[in-house]
Amino acid sequence: MTNKNIFISVIIAALLIVVAGAGATFLSSGNNNANSTSTTSILATTTSTGASTSTFVVATGTTSEVLIPMDVFAKCVAKADFTMYGAVWCPHCQNQKKEFGDSFKYVSYVECPDNIKLCEDKGIVGFPTWLDKNGKKYEGEQSLSNIASITGCALPAGK
Repeated sequence: MTNKNIFISVIIAALLIVVAGAGATFLSSGNNNANSTSTTSILATTTSTGASTSTFVVATGTTSEVLIPMDVFAKCVAKADFTMYGAVWCPHCQNQKKEFGDSFKYVSYVECPDNIKLCEDKGIVGFPTWLDKNGKKYEGEQSLSNIASITGCALPAGK
């Protein structure tokens, strides 16, 4: 499949998602039950060989969002209740954030200088420190592969 065909496939998938979302909204607008909600979720993935292209299009209701694979990983890490505790001035925290790139915005993160009591209560003594959902501590920078192993989240190809 050529890059042009992949691009066209992604555009068509996006259009189908928009139409499906609009249809779900139209159908639910005729419902008089104030407590009912209508949600349509569609995941379209496109992968090409060669120049490694992956696109995730997620539509819910009438909104859609294009996610890069690292966004999907970061959201999974957050959903697994794996939280990073750190400080903006900490170079190790900055390195850890760079591992995620722009997708770090989806990671559960606590800025300890702004939340001193919370960090003290959690027993945070150095940065970064990661806590899993059971309260187990992982101190220092964690590799993405270690984070994937701890959380069970699939690491994007090439990371």
